[in-house]
Amino acid sequence: MQEKIKAKVMDIRKMKRAIHRMTTEIIERNRNLKNLVIVGIRTRGIYLGKRISKLIKEMENVDIPVGVLDITLYRDDFSKIEAQHMVRKTEIDFSVAKKDILLVDDVLFTGRTIRAAMDSLIDLGRPKTIQLLVLIDRGHRELPIRADYVGKSLPTSKRELVQVKLKEIDHSDEVLITEQARLR
Repeated sequence: MQEKIKAKVMDIRKMKRAIHRMTTEIIERNRNLKNLVIVGIRTRGIYLGKRISKLIKEMENVDIPVGVLDITLYRDDFSKIEAQHMVRKTEIDFSVAKKDILLVDDVLFTGRTIRAAMDSLIDLGRPKTIQLLVLIDRGHRELPIRADYVGKSLPTSKRELVQVKLKEIDHSDEVLITEQARLR
């Protein structure tokens, strides 16, 4: 099915501004940055997490490790998606026990991805805290989950899709609202 672009809601400038603002909020809220670690949810959460880590280094001269989390096996809809998704490796080379974890994803929708991510993290150890950062919060929650840091709240219909494009993967930085084109 073809997708029709309805709107471009963020360009490279707006994305940079949102990421910088959220990074400043992270620094203000986390007094002990040396206890902070970033865990990005595959795929785009990884690159957002790396950008935030780099900004914290530039602003505070503190290295924040970034891990990669694959939540495929923790999803509650795994049987529906197993044919479509390949399980990839979780790459966290630091202990999550007693750490302040910044969990990073591109879009918050129903909350099911975040629930799966928290289950996965807790299986690795007991964190001191888990904070959630998302570039886009599009609403339509099915679980009582909310982000601590939000780049942009974007009310959408359930028919609409939110596409986050990052230069590391997609060769551009932008957020689009698209809709499935209807067949006639």
